[in-house]
Amino acid sequence: RTYGYQRAEVLAALANALILIVISVVIFTEAIRRIGSAPEVHTDIMLFAAILGAVANLVSLLILRGAHQDSLNVRGAYLEVLGDLLGSVAVIVAALVIMFTGYQAADTIASVLIALMILPRAWSLLRDVVDVLLEATPKGVEVQMIREHILSVDGVVDVHDIHIWTITSGVPVFSAHVVVEDGVLNARGADQLLDKLTTCLGSHFDTEHCTFQLEPASHSEPESRTHA
Repeated sequence: RTYGYQRAEVLAALANALILIVISVVIFTEAIRRIGSAPEVHTDIMLFAAILGAVANLVSLLILRGAHQDSLNVRGAYLEVLGDLLGSVAVIVAALVIMFTGYQAADTIASVLIALMILPRAWSLLRDVVDVLLEATPKGVEVQMIREHILSVDGVVDVHDIHIWTITSGVPVFSAHVVVEDGVLNARGADQLLDKLTTCLGSHFDTEHCTFQLEPASHSEPESRTHA
């Protein structure tokens, strides 16, 4: 495990997303099953529990709000709490409707709404997790733009086999084969070029973990298969 256990966060987020999807499906299925045969609801207990849950979820949401963009795990927790908060609000509304109108089906409608609120958020989290596990290019990163930045460095002739992926939240990784002028590949020139390339990736694309394979332009046996 040369990257340690950094991917553990991604696996936890995967489990979180799958659990949220299962929960939303179960809630939706149970709500549909109750259509036409909604049981009697004790609105006083329902309202008290929903208000208590809403307050607790609101506090949790405020705590998680600042960090949910930086971590898939925190985002999963944030989405779960957000879904619970919206669910609590739906339950409060349903309890009030039943209390004042006697319309028991409001409980079923609230359940359907809760499921529909949770599912798209869980699906969005699952999609982001799968992107990381499949080592997709991170969101907001344009391969062509990175290529242009590398080609603008003095001494660089071409660049190929560009790969950009994410180990875990906030840890992008980059590798590429860089074709350079033969004269650059002396000890001092190679060091300076690597410094320039690393600085370029770090300053423009917030990528500190970079691997460059330098190849002389006169290389007579180019690789038979290249990427990007």
